[in-house]
Amino acid sequence: MWICPRCGREFKRTDQGHYCGKAPKTVLEYIDTQPIETHSHLKEMMNAIKNSVPCANECILWSMPYYEKEGKSISFSACKKHISFYVGVETIEKFALELKGFVTKKNAIYLPYDKALPTELIENIVKWCLS
Repeated sequence: MWICPRCGREFKRTDQGHYCGKAPKTVLEYIDTQPIETHSHLKEMMNAIKNSVPCANECILWSMPYYEKEGKSISFSACKKHISFYVGVETIEKFALELKGFVTKKNAIYLPYDKALPTELIENIVKWCLS
């Protein structure tokens, strides 16, 4: 068991990554709590999602940006070296060819900060997931 020295929360893993402060209320507030060098990628991600399905409901759930429409959902989170884009196993299977060159795990696509975001691919995935 590991206890964060800043916030006192207990975790099973040592040095568990987490957010110590008060949970953000909006996606922009979430982005503002992340390291400055990630802001451009995170804002681009947010805009790609909003542009793809403008009528999706945007909120913070599990302390990360979450988008929902008619019972279907996607989300993303900022990690140290990448954005984790949570889209589900079916989506990763459907877009397998386009996702070559990206790390995928179970239901997530890892989009590294040191590369340009594949905005068109993100938009296509979002449309497929939420439409």
